Amino acid sequence: MLEPGQSASGYDRLYVPQVAYTTGDLDIHDVAVEKSGRVVFVNTLFGCLATISDTHSFIPLWKPPFISKLAAEDRCHLNGLALDHGKAKYVTAVSQSDVADGWRDRRHDGGCVIDVESNEVIAAGLSMPHSPRVYRDKLWLLNSGTGYFGYVDRATGKFEKVAFLQGYLRGLTFHGDFAIVGTSKSRENKTFSGLELDDNLKTADAEARCGVHVIDLSSGDVVHWIRIEGVVSELYDVVCFPGVVRPQALGFKTDEIRRVLRIGDENAL
Repeated sequence: MLEPGQSASGYDRLYVPQVAYTTGDLDIHDVAVEKSGRVVFVNTLFGCLATISDTHSFIPLWKPPFISKLAAEDRCHLNGLALDHGKAKYVTAVSQSDVADGWRDRRHDGGCVIDVESNEVIAAGLSMPHSPRVYRDKLWLLNSGTGYFGYVDRATGKFEKVAFLQGYLRGLTFHGDFAIVGTSKSRENKTFSGLELDDNLKTADAEARCGVHVIDLSSGDVVHWIRIEGVVSELYDVVCFPGVVRPQALGFKTDEIRRVLRIGDENAL
């Protein structure tokens, strides 16, 4: 909402929601905007990539080759989406299951990465992978069930470890020579327990924490971190805003959103 150089109550960016789409509870995970401007999101409940619609809950765009039909059954727990050259290219799933809720029995090593264009499973044997991202010609991701951040060698399909972080990993972005990764505490349920992550935390004599970690890509060292405590125990995604010092976002039910106004170009009359 702010013009360059303008501030509001000490904030140098002010974000206000303008347009919303009602999709229903699709258990949406990653959301991305392609170079064309098309919004693409991971429809986890139906196990497909989808886009928004003015008349329907969603428009399906693609589903994994091992999913036989669109059904509201969360069969494989499709979750992550990576763009490459501005188009949807790679997705992550917890399993290749084709039955209702089948992914929960494959949390340890059923995870995979799928090439959306070729329908090929290019990496397998992962544990609850999340947040695939293409950066500097590498396909990075979070092998969340183990606690490792790394990348997939697209020639061999092997996951190469770069750094172990103390928590359940979700949320990945990059800035310059650094990766920024979100970590979450473990939930008190079977979904996030009994994974290799538990053993890796014990080996490191560490406890899962909620926070953000900055990793030097050249060394794999954690060069900075933010620990989040209190009511927030989980993060799903992280986004980098270069050059922004203190941003603010207004919610739908705040008093401020009723009073923050921006007028369009009057020459359009």
